[in-house]
Amino acid sequence: MPTLFFLHALGASAQEWDAVVARLRDRYDCVALDMPGFGDAADAGYVDVAAAVAWFTREVRARRPDRWLIVGHSMGGKIATLVAAQAREGVAGLSGLAGVVLVAASPPAPEPMDEDRRRQMLGWFADGPASEAQARTFVAANVAADLPPAMEARAVADVRRSHRQAWLGWLERGSREDWSEEAGRLPIPALILAGGEDGDLGEEAQRRWNLPHYPNGRIAVVADAAHLLPYEQPERLADLIAAHAEHALASALPAAFLNLLGSARVSAQTRRLLLERHAGPAADARTLLTDRQVEILKLLIAHVLPDAADPADLARRIDVALASGEGDGWRYADLPPDASGWTMALDLLDQHGFADQAAAAREDLLRSIAEGADTVGVRLAPWTCRQWQHWFADARGEIVRQWMALPRTMARIGYDGFAVGGDDQRKQGYVRTGADDPEPWQLSARRPA
Repeated sequence: MPTLFFLHALGASAQEWDAVVARLRDRYDCVALDMPGFGDAADAGYVDVAAAVAWFTREVRARRPDRWLIVGHSMGGKIATLVAAQAREGVAGLSGLAGVVLVAASPPAPEPMDEDRRRQMLGWFADGPASEAQARTFVAANVAADLPPAMEARAVADVRRSHRQAWLGWLERGSREDWSEEAGRLPIPALILAGGEDGDLGEEAQRRWNLPHYPNGRIAVVADAAHLLPYEQPERLADLIAAHAEHALASALPAAFLNLLGSARVSAQTRRLLLERHAGPAADARTLLTDRQVEILKLLIAHVLPDAADPADLARRIDVALASGEGDGWRYADLPPDASGWTMALDLLDQHGFADQAAAAREDLLRSIAEGADTVGVRLAPWTCRQWQHWFADARGEIVRQWMALPRTMARIGYDGFAVGGDDQRKQGYVRTGADDPEPWQLSARRPA
């Protein structure tokens, strides 16, 4: 069962998620945590952002989830993003992170906040815990409508039991720390939620401060809510989290592969590169091909790798590689450079009706190209049959290269040759070298007989 980790807001606790978790626990292992200085962990006092990230990383690694997501609210959102950055960098134990949900989240950059309100909030804890009236003022200022009495009482009690130094430390230091550079760009799927009536951290702030870190992210606005969404709209919030989790987990790698990828046999650099490759190009990555050329390429991929690959995914990867100049370092002398060669070939195929032909006719044409048939130069002029043969050989190689490099393909065929290193001075390597004699750690050894 996939795991959902929940991080709460300033002045809250794990129990702010109770109504949300109640709707999700049948499908997910839900782990709502009290952050240091709050809830049942109030005695921990204040920990800075780096210490909070380290704390949450330990919590995740201790549970060893195969596939998991983070749901971070307000203050917890900043920690969620920075732990996602650790996963991107290949930190051991975090490789199964499939997605992030940010709920009215504080950004990695200094949190936008009205300074008069900050001073007022600091004053509430200046000499000790906030009074009940002050806590009620805080809750009322962060909701679009009055909460039910029992829910309001719980939110107020959480504010009052917050550790004084944790409250003051976040407002004075943690919320003001700038971790934008460390967060960078995160390729994992992200859902960024904003309350329709939130002030400082509403839709505009989320677009400005959080969305740029998630090139594959999207924003949704929750109506009839301000900042305390887990209390205000728990059912709607749970539905949004579940839909995003289903989407994110659909592309997650198999558990056995993730466990091996997260082991000490794999270096952080290798782990980072494989996770980056699995995520694929960012939505805003520079591309070269036109939409029509991409459609022709997808048809070509479907013939080269029938029923093996996702033609749309591979076509985008090839498109981005062509735009960036990435390649294998050589080309046939009778062909143009890769970028112009691919665009010319795809255009010529299109002009000669490649997309309009039946699948069997396309297959016959591609076989003729591969074999260097003399008729090809006539059918697909002005390129000669030799040029077409060379280009198609190069294209097949690139299509298969991109496909074989995917961690999902490695998992599918049981390839585990990436797990022979690690970060220790002594590399792991293999002990057994005989045929059909896998070592216990290998993927092939874990397959059912």
